Formats: sequence, structure tokens, C-alpha cells
Amino acid sequence: MNTSSNNGSAHERLIRDLVTDLIPVQRLRPPSVRTLAWLAVVVATAVGLALIADLPALWRRLIAAPDMWLAVVGSATTAILAAFAAFQLCLPDARRAWALLPLPAALLWIVASGVGCLRAWFVPGTHAADLSEARDCLIFIVALSVPLSALLIIMLRRACPLYPRLTALIAGLASAAAAATLLNFFHPFSGRLLATNFSRSGVTRAVAGSN
Repeated sequence: MNTSSNNGSAHERLIRDLVTDLIPVQRLRPPSVRTLAWLAVVVATAVGLALIADLPALWRRLIAAPDMWLAVVGSATTAILAAFAAFQLCLPDARRAWALLPLPAALLWIVASGVGCLRAWFVPGTHAADLSEARDCLIFIVALSVPLSALLIIMLRRACPLYPRLTALIAGLASAAAAATLLNFFHPFSGRLLATNFSRSGVTRAVAGSN
């Protein structure tokens, strides 16, 4: 009897010792809320870029070329759905099927962008980017996608996803799609004007930091 009582007391003391220094775990917010938080940063970036962009020219380009606004819709929708899917994949009961959520929008984005490339070949007078402009576009996308990816990964790591590689892949898709969407503010401009906008907006510092 005494032995059983002593064992029970020892177990209770052990349990008390184990739980004494435990820190309560803060529950993660729902995936929709975390997606909106990340998208708020993307929207804030878009507002900052809109202040230095030629918005009337952007509007004219979107109206004149249906494939451009289809590509914008596709990339923006891909960013939203991929971010939401990445946060869903962090849940303990997540299914891999969430990774398929942004694929239709990504397909629209890719097809519309491909049509834009063909338009430059077959429609006379269409501006085709040279190597310098293509390099500027690449720098722009990297400069934006790196910090957006870093922020998204930090937000995702708190949940310890069960499928880290798949989650990282979808998160990268969300960041790339967001950066490609923001690129439309400056995409058809010459490299000289694009560099001027970089220096005015502070994006040049971001590019240097990412390199």
C-alpha cells in the first residue's frame, strides 16, 4: 500500500516538475486571416509602386491587349490562392490536394503570358523587350519575390508544416505570382525609365540587398 502511494506521489511530482516551466502555445490564426495579412503587405507594395507608375499608360495597355489583363488576373489570382493553399498545408490535418488549388489560375497566367510573347512575333508594331529590358524585369521580380518569400516562409515556419517542401514550393509560387503582378506597373517601359523609377522608389536598395 505504501509502495503504491509513494509511486503515485513520485509520478505527481514528476508531472508537476514537467509542467512548471511550460509556456502556453499561442494558437495560430486561421489560414484566411494569415493569407490576408501577407496580402496586405503585397497591396501596400502595390500602392507604393502605383504612386510612381504611369497608371493611365498601364490602363491603356490593359485595354489594348486582352492577353495582358488576363495574365494580370491569372497572376494575381495565383498569388492569392497559392498563399492560402500554403497556409492550409501547414495545418496538422492538411491534405496534399490543397497544392492543386492555385493550378488553374497559374495555367491562365502562363497561357496568357505565352500569348503575349506570340503577339510580339505576329502583330506588327508590338514592342518586344530586348535583353536589357528582360534583365530589368528579372531584377524587379527577384527584388520583390525575395522579401515576399522571406516573409511568407517566416509566417509558415511557426506552424511546422508536415510537407515542408511542398509548402515551400507553393509559397514560392505565391511570391513569384505577386511579383509578376506588380511588374505590370513598369513592364513595357524602357530600361532607362525603369531604372529611374527604381532609384525613386528605393527598389534599388532591395535589389542590392537580395544580391
